[in-house]
Amino acid sequence: MASEALQETPSVIDRYFTRWYKTDLKNKACEDHCVLQHSNRICVITLAACHPALQKERRIQNIDYQISAGCSRLQNKVSGKSKRGGQFLTEFAPLCKITCSDGLEFTVYSCIRGRLLEVNEEILKNPGLLQEKPSTEGYIAVVLPKFEESKSVTQGLLTQAEYDDILSQRRRISSPEPC
Repeated sequence: MASEALQETPSVIDRYFTRWYKTDLKNKACEDHCVLQHSNRICVITLAACHPALQKERRIQNIDYQISAGCSRLQNKVSGKSKRGGQFLTEFAPLCKITCSDGLEFTVYSCIRGRLLEVNEEILKNPGLLQEKPSTEGYIAVVLPKFEESKSVTQGLLTQAEYDDILSQRRRISSPEPC
C-alpha cells in the first residue's frame, strides 16, 4: 500500500513546473526541446525525451557553451535582484552544442525570449547527466522571461497533450528516428 502511494506521488518537476515543447527545431526531425516553466516565471531549458541525442544507442561525448568566437554562455554573469547583466536570448538563440560519440552534433536553442540566468556547468563534467536526468540535474540552462512577456512566452510552444499527439503521429508514420 505504501508503494502504491509512492508511485502516485508526482515528481517535483510535475508538481511545480509546466512542460512546454518546441518540436523539430530548425526543421530537424525529432530535435525537440522542452521548457519547464515554474509559476515564478523561471524557465528551465532541456531536451525532450525523444531528442536524438538522448537515445540509448548514443553517448554524449561533449557539451560546449562556446557559441561563436565572441560568445560563450559560460561568460554569462548576472547580479542583483533584477538579474542584471544576463545575456538576452531570443527564441532561436543557441545555448550550447552537443557532440555525440558517433560524431553527430546538435545545437540546443533557448526556445523562449528572456535573460539567461545560468547554464548547467555540471553537464560539462558529466555529460551523461543530460541523458540520465534531462529534466533535473541534466538541464541545459535557466532563462527568465521579461515580466511583461511572462504570460505570452509560451506562445508557439506545445502543451504536453499536444506534444503527445505529435509523438503518436510520428509513431504511426514510422519515422526513421526513434522518437
